[in-house]
Amino acid sequence: MTLDRAVMAFAGAMILLSVVLTVWVSPYWIWFTVFIGLNLLQASFTGFCPAATIFRKLGVKSGCAFQ
Repeated sequence: MTLDRAVMAFAGAMILLSVVLTVWVSPYWIWFTVFIGLNLLQASFTGFCPAATIFRKLGVKSGCAFQ
């Protein structure tokens, strides 16, 4: 798995988790979804993604987006 796919899989899992938490725990969890969306948006403009940095340190090989 490349770094790009790992980041997309992690973001997708976190969005699904936040939706589940919003529906079954508290509507305030929607802010977690908003945070994830804003993080993805800023990463698309700046190229900096905290999750990519962590996955890189864990040894996930680089893809073409986060080099």
